[in-house]
Amino acid sequence: MKTLIFTSIILLGLFTMNFISKETMKDDTIYQFKVTDLSGETFDFNTLKGKKIMIVNTASKCGLTPQYEDLEKLYQEYKDKDFVIIGFPANDFMKQEPGTNEEIAAFCQKNYGVSFPMMEKISVKGKEMHPIYQFLTQKSQNNLQDADVKWNFQKFLIGKDGKLEKVIEPTKKPYDKEIIDWINS
Repeated sequence: MKTLIFTSIILLGLFTMNFISKETMKDDTIYQFKVTDLSGETFDFNTLKGKKIMIVNTASKCGLTPQYEDLEKLYQEYKDKDFVIIGFPANDFMKQEPGTNEEIAAFCQKNYGVSFPMMEKISVKGKEMHPIYQFLTQKSQNNLQDADVKWNFQKFLIGKDGKLEKVIEPTKKPYDKEIIDWINS
């Protein structure tokens, strides 16, 4: 009798597994990604479990470039409170990030003292969109919403569980009340 019950449970489990869609089995967290930083090293988002993450696409020659200053201040203020900022330089908007990874690193350090993690230059829109931005902008991947990247310095807020929680317009500054309230929530 015990064998029959055990066999039935196993068969029911296998039967149920056949009907679980790929949608429910896919990873809808940021932790699935490994990217390359400005110095060519691998950066694994899995190391950020339990932290709130702000992902921002950056550019050195944009009217919004001074946001680097407040991004760095915000990072310094909250980095010891389970918060991190990850910058992704991109040249997608009016070619406002023309430099190499080395030039971008030097610019960020010299002009703004950037110490938060900066990744290699990628594309955040179009046919060459990096997979991490496909995740951030497509509801089918992030399970929250579709969101076009409108310009440099758009902010994507990721919760401590690795899931996308909010998309913040590029013109909203890093110390906007909505962002500070989210960090502190």
